[in-house]
Amino acid sequence: MRIARLLTPALVLAFLPTAGFTSASTADPPTRVGRLSFLRGAVSFRPAGGDDWADASLNYPLTTGDHLWSDDDGRSEVSLGSTAIRLARYTAVGFLELDDHTSQLRLSQGSVQVRLRNLEEDDSFEIDTPNGAISLLRPGSYVVDVDSTGDTTIVTVRRGEAEVTAAGSSFSVRSDQAATLVGTDWPTYDVHDPLAPDEWEDWCASRDRRADNARSASYVSRDMPGYEDLDDYGDWRVTPTYGAVWVPRGVVGGWAPYRYGHWAWVEPWGWTWIDDAPWGFAPFHYGRWVYWQGGWGWVPGRVVAVRPVYAPALVVFVGGGGSSLYLRVGGGSGVGWFPLAPGEVYVPGYRVSDAYVRRVNVTNVNITNIRITNIDVTRVRYKNRDVANGVTVVTRETFAGARPVDRNVVVVTRERASAAPVVGTTAPVAPTRESVLIRRGPGGGPARRPPDVTVRRQVVVRNTPPLPPVPFEARERELRAHPGRPLDDAAVAALRGRTPAHGDPLVRPATPPGRAGGGPAPGMRPARQGLPEARPAPPPEERRGRGRQRETAPPADQRERPAPVERRAPPTERPAPVERQTPPPAERPAPVERPSPRERQRPQPREKTPPRDERERPAPPAPPAPEERQAPPPAERPAPVERPAPRERERPQPREKAPPAEERERPAPAERPAPPPTERPAPPERPAPAQPPQAQPPERPTPPPAERPAPPPTEKQEPEGRRQGPERRRRAKQDSSETRREKP
Repeated sequence: MRIARLLTPALVLAFLPTAGFTSASTADPPTRVGRLSFLRGAVSFRPAGGDDWADASLNYPLTTGDHLWSDDDGRSEVSLGSTAIRLARYTAVGFLELDDHTSQLRLSQGSVQVRLRNLEEDDSFEIDTPNGAISLLRPGSYVVDVDSTGDTTIVTVRRGEAEVTAAGSSFSVRSDQAATLVGTDWPTYDVHDPLAPDEWEDWCASRDRRADNARSASYVSRDMPGYEDLDDYGDWRVTPTYGAVWVPRGVVGGWAPYRYGHWAWVEPWGWTWIDDAPWGFAPFHYGRWVYWQGGWGWVPGRVVAVRPVYAPALVVFVGGGGSSLYLRVGGGSGVGWFPLAPGEVYVPGYRVSDAYVRRVNVTNVNITNIRITNIDVTRVRYKNRDVANGVTVVTRETFAGARPVDRNVVVVTRERASAAPVVGTTAPVAPTRESVLIRRGPGGGPARRPPDVTVRRQVVVRNTPPLPPVPFEARERELRAHPGRPLDDAAVAALRGRTPAHGDPLVRPATPPGRAGGGPAPGMRPARQGLPEARPAPPPEERRGRGRQRETAPPADQRERPAPVERRAPPTERPAPVERQTPPPAERPAPVERPSPRERQRPQPREKTPPRDERERPAPPAPPAPEERQAPPPAERPAPVERPAPRERERPQPREKAPPAEERERPAPAERPAPPPTERPAPPERPAPAQPPQAQPPERPTPPPAERPAPPPTEKQEPEGRRQGPERRRRAKQDSSETRREKP
């Protein structure tokens, strides 16, 4: 089989171990980077660990610690595979962390548009601003704006869902919504309708359509940065030997891969190729090159299920050593290279694991069987080395100084190039400051840079980013000891311990210490009534790498239970305007204390209508008993009873007796006629007007007093006799007179 025949020369075992394989203590570098895919106007770049700014370069690979600044006429785009990040003018962006699963951006000023096509379960995308941290939870389109003062942030969700975290609390922003944060320490938030897209967003949408309609996505993975530029600058051809082959259009005569651009030192990979062509990213960091039918074609390999693995340059170096006699140029040694062909194994010059070597080859050239032991790249016969004009040679100064290669190519004979010894997949050249800070501004002057206040501005982070990279000045001496080899983790850690603190990331946690997982009340406050409640923010370790799972489980409990806890922090500021709206201020304290039990029974109305009153009501949750004891005093006060008669009949009496919730909901006039007969018998003597409407009650109380004196018969028989008639009186007199006569 063809692949097996091509693979055989590459799997040569030797006694010399490769320096690229790591021990267990060294971690593999990230398998993806951000590609600077579009530049217009003045756009500046600051490399990781540096303080100076340089003119940005198209196709530069961005990683953790890098910064970009778009000036007044600047506009730029960064591609993270299928994800696009676009910067408007006056925008400062830094990469706090960029690895296989985490994209954490620092936005201290300006506007950023993000098109998030895919978001795996373990992926995290976060944009940190001076007012809060924005986590993108679903694929979609997002815009984040930060004003020049850093006091206001606007999050616009065209499609998808975002979560804003600040001051220990968070809230969601969904499709066709926008949120505004004002303030830094205790920001206020508002959720409202978004503004209509402007000219800049229309340009972003056109870039999205261009990537969506790219035909090259049928031949390569969308996770490969730069796939969207292949349609405009080349053609695809299907061959029986190599499969799909992409052939560039409009190249100059004698064109060869890895010749029109420059070399740069990019940690942690080392020497990295930066191509000048607008399409020059994917074909130089993925796949292989083949000289086919009189020209060069790029072979990406078949599309695999896993994400393609980024490589700094898929080439083999010749010469470059101080003792090389084959590439002597002007009294010094030259550096030469040629591209790898399909089926040839790429062995990284930086320290990696065996698994990394397998992945970087499987995802690029269809190599599925690789025995990783001791691969000596110097004994392999490479196919493109013998191609006419296939080897490019420059001086060491041109190579290390990041100078344009095509203007400084050294012409060597084919015999000399073929006889030069192979030194591996990295050049044995130590980097200089010019290797890191690639280009200066136009005309050799300094590049434009953001205002100092923007550079020093703190941003709120949800996930703690890694420490800033060690400055190049601290690495330079160690790099000279091992030319062309990046430092391993142990060496970097030792340098960090000896290097004073440098490059403060200027970040502060969105969840202050002591607030995570049920700490004190969050500090974000709604700007107006009727807004969704901010919920407590879970600890950062629970969110990291969770992606869309953050919104599925905890929010239901967090919205119902901790709602009163969230709103205790600013109760003094919010209730004041609520009391001013009602005319009777004296009656407010009583209803505020009494409806606390009603509010507990009805949690839904709290969220919908009166968010400010809710903060006062749940504050005294325990005193239901004192409310019942205080019930009689309001009945004894006649003044409040006479003034707002309808309010008192609705509030105090129904609250004390039975169903407070039903009385408020039912119409007041229907309740008033029912209680009067029951209310008036209790205090009939107090209100004078209560007697005139009842004419019969005065007769009813009279018979009871007549019945009460009935027990003494002797005293009350006499008045009864008087009433009975004169005849009995006469008889009684006669009887009494007769008795008197008989006595003497």
